[in-house]
Parts: sequence; structure tokens; C-alpha cells
Amino acid sequence: MKSTLKTLSAGALVLTALEHVHAQYAPPPPPTPFQGFLNEYLRAQDPYMNQWDFSGNLRLRYEKKDHLQIAGRAGSFDFRDHGADEFNDYFLGRLRFHAAYTDKWFSAYVEPQSSIVLSDERFAYANAPAIPGTFKRKENGPEADAIDLHQAYFTIGNHKEFPLSLKAGRQELSYGEERLVGAFGWNNIGRSFDAAKVRWQNPIFGVDFFSGYPVIPENGKFDVGNMPHDWFSGVYATSTKIPTTILDVYFFSRNADRQAIRAQPSPQFPQPSARDVYTVGGRLKSKPGELGDLDYSLEGAYQFGNFADPTKPALTAPRLTQNAFMVVAQAGYTFSDMWATPRLGAEFDYSSGDSKSTDSQHGTFDNLFPTNHKFYGSMDVVSLQNIQDLGLNLSLKPTPRMSVSFMGNMFWLANTHDFFYNVGGAPRTAAAGYGLHPNFNNFVGSEFTVVTGYALTRYAQVEAGYGHFFTGDFIDRSMAGFGGSSGADWLYTQLSVNF
Repeated sequence: MKSTLKTLSAGALVLTALEHVHAQYAPPPPPTPFQGFLNEYLRAQDPYMNQWDFSGNLRLRYEKKDHLQIAGRAGSFDFRDHGADEFNDYFLGRLRFHAAYTDKWFSAYVEPQSSIVLSDERFAYANAPAIPGTFKRKENGPEADAIDLHQAYFTIGNHKEFPLSLKAGRQELSYGEERLVGAFGWNNIGRSFDAAKVRWQNPIFGVDFFSGYPVIPENGKFDVGNMPHDWFSGVYATSTKIPTTILDVYFFSRNADRQAIRAQPSPQFPQPSARDVYTVGGRLKSKPGELGDLDYSLEGAYQFGNFADPTKPALTAPRLTQNAFMVVAQAGYTFSDMWATPRLGAEFDYSSGDSKSTDSQHGTFDNLFPTNHKFYGSMDVVSLQNIQDLGLNLSLKPTPRMSVSFMGNMFWLANTHDFFYNVGGAPRTAAAGYGLHPNFNNFVGSEFTVVTGYALTRYAQVEAGYGHFFTGDFIDRSMAGFGGSSGADWLYTQLSVNF
């Protein structure tokens, strides 16, 4: 019995550790572990205070974007050369503080959050096309939410002694590389769910069963889940018993009714149209170090169900049969004996598009709840919808406290009969300067980005990044009727302080 419990405990730790991914950029670790100023003081006074956790994070970021759409501004389109305002720079501040308690069989966690924005010209909710029951609002932009309860949950269970546990309440959901389900940490608000999750952990595999509702950020109001209109459930299983390989298998169900899109009158970003989309998929990922300096991952998913016709009014659009898929392949090699331990990586991503014919099929892949900033270029131009992405990246660690990543991506539409979708999953329609152009070349453009980070101390880190997007034929021809196209630029600096 004791050996089985040890195996269960070790298996849980291994599954947690192996979820570190080879994203395009990974921040450098602190020089030494940091528990938080208050925690260090309290635990030095009383060792029993180790059961408590009082700490937080302050993140400040400046972003500048040129020739990228300012949501809500008339005539403002991505990559438009002139004729409208395409220049936006703003400051983001996010403060999170959490209080937590952990006992042998029980734990609780509460994390309020404040997200402040200055000078952002984007509308918080552009309401375009107009949705009855909601209203257009500018205020401080889509990433402002002054007072928010980001997480508040409890857990019951102890995987060292029993294979089953429960986690219930407001919480983040993060699976795999966060291509389909993630915490969206880059965003100033992030993402959480009002959900319940049951985990079964045994020596062979671990599996989560969860169900809940995404929280709708709404500045100036207490955020609520999109209940009962946007129901998200799933099963995610992981095993490390295959030699050299981690295997993930998952099934997700997203069921949004026609009221989901107007569940709240002034959300920070648009809510989903009606759909019943079921996603079944799997991922193979190399175990760190077991292939020497080589690493790889391969993921694929297929979707079925139904999706309200996105070209029709949201509240009356007929349901189309969902028939879509995506494939992701990536590999890298780390030159561990060279200075700065460079890792050279390559990636190809494909997500299906729709033919937009008169049949009853909908072929556009639904990206669900991703953290897209980690993939497909750092400028946040595309989502995993109707896109082909070929990426190369080079990561360096000149010192233990510093990391640098150079990233290049080239994009093509998977189907020119379908739209060019933005990072939030919304189609760039004719109202956004694009629309459907089946006779255009499918090459969208290419992006080059460099991002660097440095751990100043064990509790403070700085980052900076720059990116330029070179437009391709599809963008150039789309913008020809609006005075021509222009490449886009993106710049950011960021300070993150743990306390």
C-alpha cells in the first residue's frame, strides 16, 4: 500500500513538472526561490505558518501598436496605411493578491485582482455588429477591470493517500500548452471559470473531469459567470508510462445558447454566438532530457456538433454542422554545450477554414479558450482558425538570469473562402476592411519578433519586446481599396514584482 501511495504522489509531481512547455518565449527563473515578504516573515516567527500563504504580484506594462486596429474606431483596420487612426499606446497595471490555507485533506484559495489601464483608445466593447440588449462602451479599454475576484476556490483531497480530489469555485483552467484551454495570463485581466473539477490520479495516468462557466469581465461591476448560457465541460487525461513520451487525451464540450452573446449588457469583450461544439484530441510530447537535446510535440483535434452561421444575425442564425480540425507539430534542439545554450525550434500549425458554400457545414475550427499570445507570433495578429503558420525560433540564455527569443512566423489562410480571423477569434469582415476574397492569394504575411527578459532580483523581473509584421498579398489586396496597406509595429516593456 505504501509503495502505491508513493507512486501516486510521485506521478502527480511528475505530471505537474512535465507540463512546462517550449513556448516561443520563456521568462528567466529568479536567482533563488522567493516565498513572498509576508510569508518569509511569518514563517520565520512560527513554523506552523507554512500552512498559510499571503503573497501577490504587481505587473506594469507599456504597449505601443502602430497600424493595428483600434477596436470601435470607424475606419480603423489592421494594416491600413492611412485614412484612420491606427496608432495606439497605453499603460496596463495588474495587481493580484492571494490568501491561501493548506491542510492535509483541505485547502482554500482567494485571489482578488485589480486591472487598471491608462490611455487605451480601444473600445471596451465595440458592439459591432450590434447585439440587442448590449451597448457600445469605450471607458478604459477592453483590459480594464478595476475590482475583480479572479479566483476563489476550495479543494478536498490528498493524492498522497487517496486517488480522488475535488476543486470547486472560481478558478483558472489550463491544459496542455494552453492552445485550446488556458489562463490567458498575458492579458491584463486573464481568464477564470466558475467551475468544479474532479481529479483521479493513479500510477498509470491522471485525469480531470470539469464543468463550469467562463467569467465575463465587466468593469465597474462584480464579474459573474456566463451562466447558464455558456457551458464548458471536459475530460483531460495524461499518462507518462509511454517510453520517452507524455500522452494527453482530451474531450471538450462547449454549449452556448442564443442568450450567451448578450448575457451581460457591457462585457469587456464580445461573448460567444450559439454553438454546441465537441472537441476530441490528443497530444504527444517528449519527456525532458529523455531524447537528449531533442524535444518535440505533436497535437491534433477534431470538432463536431453545430455552430450558428457566423454570417447571419447572431440571435436568429441557423445552426450549421461543425466539421473542423487542427494539427500542430513542433520540434527543437538545444545545443547544451554551447554558450547561452541556444535552442533552435520549428513549428507548423494548421487549423481548418470553411468553404462558405451553400451547404450546411461549418468548417472553421473553434479555438475555444486559448492563450494565443504564446504561439503564432507575439504581436497577437491571428488565432488558430483558418490559418497555416510556419514558425522558426531561437532561444538563448546568455546568463542564468537572462533569456532572449527571436521568433519568425509566416502565415497563410487555410481556405480563402473563409475569413481572416483576429487573435480573439472574430472574423475580419467587410466592415473590418477584409471580408471574403476567394480569388486572392492566401499568403497573409510574416512576422519577426524579439523578446528578452531579465530577473533583477529574486522577486522582480523586467521584459521588453519588439515585433514587425510584413504584409502579404492577401492583406495588400484587401487594403487596396482603402488607400493601401502598411506593415505593423509592436513594442512593449514590462516590470513584474512579486511580494
